[in-house]
Amino acid sequence: MTMRDEILEQPSVFERVLSENAADVAAIAAGLNDLDFSYALIAARGTSDNAARYAKYLWAAHNRLPVALAAPSLFTSYQSPPALDGALVVGISQSGESPDLVAVVAEGRRQGRPTLAITNEPESPLAAEADFVLDIRAGEETAVAATKTYTAQLMAVAMLSDYRRYGAPSAELTRTPELMASVLETEPLIADIAKDFADLRSCAVLGRGFNHSTAFEWALKIQEVTYALAHPYSSADFRHGPIAVVEPGFSLMAAAPDGPLFGDMLALLEDVSKQRHARTVTISNRGEALEASRYGIPLPEATPEWVSPMPIIAAAQLFTYHLGTIKGLDTEKPRGLSKVTKTT
Repeated sequence: MTMRDEILEQPSVFERVLSENAADVAAIAAGLNDLDFSYALIAARGTSDNAARYAKYLWAAHNRLPVALAAPSLFTSYQSPPALDGALVVGISQSGESPDLVAVVAEGRRQGRPTLAITNEPESPLAAEADFVLDIRAGEETAVAATKTYTAQLMAVAMLSDYRRYGAPSAELTRTPELMASVLETEPLIADIAKDFADLRSCAVLGRGFNHSTAFEWALKIQEVTYALAHPYSSADFRHGPIAVVEPGFSLMAAAPDGPLFGDMLALLEDVSKQRHARTVTISNRGEALEASRYGIPLPEATPEWVSPMPIIAAAQLFTYHLGTIKGLDTEKPRGLSKVTKTT
């Protein structure tokens, strides 16, 4: 399958994950609810690190569980792992093969802490070190740039949150396959927008709250697939200095769904688009944000903010794929990258 095939496959992947993972997630949620921990420490790299960023917001907002992101080199190169008292130690990895992530989960087990692996390879070294294993069931992904495995990780994180909260998936979560399918239908519009960025060499990518993860993942995809330098920021952090780089023609991408932070993002988009004349692409379910930007990609109006990172990144993946294609690049095998990256 091509990268585009795997992007377009995501609604059916979500339907499968919601159905086939129900019993496993219910069992894991029940097991975790019986354990004593006060925060989650998540070890991840690359795309999986962005799934961890999503968990940082979602588990705190919906489950009142603080989340910290691990520094794996403390567990390997420095040989100085911190005390993990009170932690649920979580490893998120598509392949489950990176030695530094395995080391974090193994240390959690050594210190007597509960451990969880979220992976697409349930027989991997990471899974072998975990008390609980959540198979994301994304299926084989052949393109080097992660697409369906990333959104399946987001779905796994969201399902675990809902099952711990309600004992079942919420109605909002079960609608995500429909939301994904709807945004993917805008592919002709996305492809047309991408044509106007054939000269892209650098850009900023903005997202805040639940979509802080989206800013990082969209920027990563732009760098992997198009070789342009993309800098991710929350809209709040962007105001603290980086906004100074914005001048006429500067490229800026934004995830701007409706929610408590929408007003701040809208004000920033109006500033950079109308006052500073930046070249902006915004993905939103609010007409004001689409109108404030030079280019707008619409989400279904009823998209809840907390699930919006899934359909938003699907649109961003299509934008990146078409941009890479327009540039004449190999979107299946970006230079210098491999499907499995092992770090120590």
